[in-house]
Amino acid sequence: MEVCRPLKSDDKLKHRPLTPYRFFRGLICLIVFLSTAFMLLAYLGPGAVLLRYLSIHYSRKATSFFFGLWLSMWPFLFEKINGTKVVFSGDNVPQKERVLIIVNHRTEVDWMYLWDLAMRKGCLGYIKYILKSSLLKLPVLGWAFHILEFISVDRKWETDETIMHQMLSTFKNPRDPLWLALFPEGTDFTEKKCMKSREYATEVGLPVLTNVLLPKTRGFCLCLETLRGSFDAVYDLTIAYKHQCPFFVDNVFGVDPSEVHIHVQRIPVNEIPTSSAEAAAWLIDRFEIKDRLLSDFKSQGHFHQQGEEEEVSTLKSLLNFGVIIALTGIFTCLTFSFRLCKIHVGLACLYLTCITHYKTLPNPILSSVKCHPCDKGEGNKDE
Repeated sequence: MEVCRPLKSDDKLKHRPLTPYRFFRGLICLIVFLSTAFMLLAYLGPGAVLLRYLSIHYSRKATSFFFGLWLSMWPFLFEKINGTKVVFSGDNVPQKERVLIIVNHRTEVDWMYLWDLAMRKGCLGYIKYILKSSLLKLPVLGWAFHILEFISVDRKWETDETIMHQMLSTFKNPRDPLWLALFPEGTDFTEKKCMKSREYATEVGLPVLTNVLLPKTRGFCLCLETLRGSFDAVYDLTIAYKHQCPFFVDNVFGVDPSEVHIHVQRIPVNEIPTSSAEAAAWLIDRFEIKDRLLSDFKSQGHFHQQGEEEEVSTLKSLLNFGVIIALTGIFTCLTFSFRLCKIHVGLACLYLTCITHYKTLPNPILSSVKCHPCDKGEGNKDE
């Protein structure tokens, strides 16, 4: 496995050449993904948000259902259209657990391959990420990140700690399935970043790692402390790529990767230390294990204990795709046919932009807590 680096426009570096067919196929896929996302958000997004006035639980069920339908197109693209082989190893985790996921960060698309595992475990619509607040400024996608309650951080612990605690406190309802994904390294891996990480580790007497960066422990400890009583386990995922690390455009156009290897280890929450200091040391130990796993992958080309996971169902994926396309077609026809629908789309875009910019989501009317910004006040449990 080579170190991830910016790729030059040389087809010899790619697993598959960028042919005109792959280029136009990828362009069509990208247009489909963005157009369907926009129409679903414009017509269903405001309703899902307003449903929170009655019940946060049912609002989350609605958003998770449609989010899962839309997301299912991506594993289908990766595995069936692009022909990427996804190889799982380690523990065969059960269906629909509430979990905290810790993942190494090799490249900008690691988070997308978590969908391949989540889809197989029936939790595709329930996955949430902790991400940079700047990503909320992305057109259309920023609205989705906010409605889906992804936790946005500024990478300044003085402000991030409060924001994270507020959001995490709203995820305690055991009726709401949850896959909360955290990348403790805080950024994707490069040789330059690795050098700085190793220098820092040497200075403070921590393990010197060569295939991962030294993890940041405070976010992990806060997640563990806040949600310990409401989730089942921590999934420790180690991701590696054959030959070279892919980038987003490689995924879209199907030129890379040839294989994605995901090693899964399930750790019951009661086996993780309760004190912050011991939990931080435990996380660093896990990244030492990741480092060794990636070293073995470099020499052997695979992880040990390769397991069997069911393949992505072509029929089910096509049915999901058909539902998404049908809804998008109906919403598009309505928009171009009726002036009232055009007004609705315009107002929906304005509303979604405002609540995303101000980071606000409503709480149930029957709650004693009125509608407040996500980053202010305590989150309430759904009634």
